Amino acid sequence: MTHDHAHGTTPAGRNEKRLTVVFVLTAFYLVVEVVGGLLTNSLALLADAGHMLTDVAGTGLALLALRFARRPASPERTYGFYRAEILAALTNAVVLIGVSLYVLYEAYRRFREPPEVQSLPMLAVAAVGLAVNVLAMWLLRAGSGESLNLKGAYFEVLSDALTSVGVIVAGVVMWATGWYYADPLVSAGIGLFILPRTWNLLREAVGVLLEGTPADVNLTAVREAIAGVPGVAGTHDLHVWSLTSGMNALSVHVVLAAGADLAAVLTGVHGRVTGGFPISHVTVQAEPPGWQEGETHL
Repeated sequence: MTHDHAHGTTPAGRNEKRLTVVFVLTAFYLVVEVVGGLLTNSLALLADAGHMLTDVAGTGLALLALRFARRPASPERTYGFYRAEILAALTNAVVLIGVSLYVLYEAYRRFREPPEVQSLPMLAVAAVGLAVNVLAMWLLRAGSGESLNLKGAYFEVLSDALTSVGVIVAGVVMWATGWYYADPLVSAGIGLFILPRTWNLLREAVGVLLEGTPADVNLTAVREAIAGVPGVAGTHDLHVWSLTSGMNALSVHVVLAAGADLAAVLTGVHGRVTGGFPISHVTVQAEPPGWQEGETHL
């Protein structure tokens, strides 16, 4: 049996400084937006503040998860704390879904009786929010393609940037026409836009926790690559899963052909897997010809 442990820095860990800057920016603007929303009586601003709250909580959880992930493995947790990053992404998704549903409910109430909104101060606050969110998106964009944790933070910032645009549009309409239905209308649109994207994040996080096959790994191609190694007569119990975003693991049983060189087979399997697929941790159980465990899986 051979193991290749690649317990290095995670993709999220490589972006920790940027995540810290985003946390400070969003925490500062959250206070500004809550005060602005209350003073202007704007649901759209308060909806954006709700999303901004999830940004602050999400980036805070992400930073906390990174610190947990750096803890060394122990006899009780042989893989360390890499899954803390996925739990943070899952929490972000659940909270953001809850906030979106609340905004939709509040928008429904305001459709029935739209209150007067102070549009010019609302525009000023929204413009500052858009600038903050665009900067945060730029900081998180590169890492969002590698880490579910950062992807969750990026989607939350993206949602707030879109919210800021919507708030600006609603503010212009109310300032020019006095049509206060624009405020709940924009708020409802924001909630409906965010829900399906947040659901996808939730589904991805649950998939990692259930140890599903990573989306970027073709299991059939992996099996064929292993079967093509000289000296391999068959394979069974092939499993591929994610330790955390960007760190995939594989375990497989290979049946040796008669006269096969064990070291050459292990080296060949390891090289085919890590060289051709995004897999960094490989475990191979080699079995002599004609021998096989009683229960097998995929």
